[in-house]
Amino acid sequence: MPDKDNMIAELKLIVKPYIQDEEGFENMHEGSDFINDLKINSANLIDVILDIEDKYDIVFDNESMDKMLNVRAALEIINQKISEKQ
Repeated sequence: MPDKDNMIAELKLIVKPYIQDEEGFENMHEGSDFINDLKINSANLIDVILDIEDKYDIVFDNESMDKMLNVRAALEIINQKISEKQ
């Protein structure tokens, strides 16, 4: 299981091309909301999710995608999907 700080750093690399709020990105933390804090639009949020799937070689179902609104939820879902693979 990857450690949380590393996962947040990896997530920052994934979301960087899609953010519209540089300050929100610089201060990104577990509680950051992708749409409200980072200003990622909903179309780009799909790109973020696809990039996460590629990075970790996992697949999200629609229910998981609907929940992936902030960093904390994304980390929980990524960890859940990684553990299901093992």
